[in-house]
Amino acid sequence: MTEQPLGAAPAPDDPLSGVPSAGAPGALLVVVSGPSGVGKDTIIGALRAHSSEADYHYVITCTTRRPRPGEVDGVSYHFLSRERFAALRDAGAFLESAVVHGNWYATPRAEVRRALAGGHDVILKIDVQGAAAVKSLVPDAVLVFVVPPSLEALFRRLRARATETAEQLELRQRNAAIELARAGDYDHVVVNEDGQVKRTAERIDAIIRDERARHAHRQVVV
Repeated sequence: MTEQPLGAAPAPDDPLSGVPSAGAPGALLVVVSGPSGVGKDTIIGALRAHSSEADYHYVITCTTRRPRPGEVDGVSYHFLSRERFAALRDAGAFLESAVVHGNWYATPRAEVRRALAGGHDVILKIDVQGAAAVKSLVPDAVLVFVVPPSLEALFRRLRARATETAEQLELRQRNAAIELARAGDYDHVVVNEDGQVKRTAERIDAIIRDERARHAHRQVVV
């Protein structure tokens, strides 16, 4: 498993900003998505533990939101000012970007390209908007949608997290109900049952391995 720093923004006329490049044969671009509170961060953590021998690269998302307690810049997210985020976006440094719950999020393009070129399966943890944007730009991307066992269970997890104000919590609950209706847009749907995070991670790992075995010679263009 490898991680790369965000690095400096490319110049606007940098050919790498706009010209697509192909990854190594067989390397996958995998999007793990789902509504807020479904447990994406915990699942990714379990996937790292379960797949210690797998050659996965976990891309660190950029965001303008403030860090939550326990989050580390450059590990949990790249926490950027809105000005820095806008400069990187305008320079073509992001594969996709979107506003989610009032904050900007984006995937650093160069990091994805480096990992794919090195033969790594790249895993993006992004929201529904970002997943749709990636799929439109990279048709060969594999989209995995994580869903809760029920909407009630999701709302319970959001309340238990206690990281948002009442207004923010209400917004996340409304958006979650809308996002769950997008499950049909994904290649795979995985249910994250209560207390079964390890099993969820194992299922996603199996999906990635199966996809790579079936498309061993495909080169993902980003």
